[in-house]
Amino acid sequence: MASRAYRPCAHPGCRVLVRQGYCDKHRPADRGRRSAEAAAWHRWYSLPIWTDDLRPNQLLREPFCRECAARARRENRPELLRVKATDVDHIRPHRGDWLLFIDRTNHQSLCHSCHSRKTMAEMAQNRQAKSG
Repeated sequence: MASRAYRPCAHPGCRVLVRQGYCDKHRPADRGRRSAEAAAWHRWYSLPIWTDDLRPNQLLREPFCRECAARARRENRPELLRVKATDVDHIRPHRGDWLLFIDRTNHQSLCHSCHSRKTMAEMAQNRQAKSG
């Protein structure tokens, strides 16, 4: 099997040749974005029970974003009632709890924007809880 060709370090202006990414001097510090435990259960999203059953069936049951619909009612904006859902969200984060992961009553359909907003808020809340 052939090895990768050398190329310049990805850091702007660095000319050190590496097989991929950054040289030792410019390699970004591991920010610990995902713990080993979280990485283990993150793989659940590629299992057939999620990809072939839970996710597609949730989007069929609830094809429009639940959060946009709630906002449409609050703000009297009917155009938000039919925003297409693209993501399936866990209402209560499962954090490695298999039964909570597969619980259909814990799923909701959201558009990508609402799902990203909710996920970022949860992550900020977790960081705050850990630091304080």
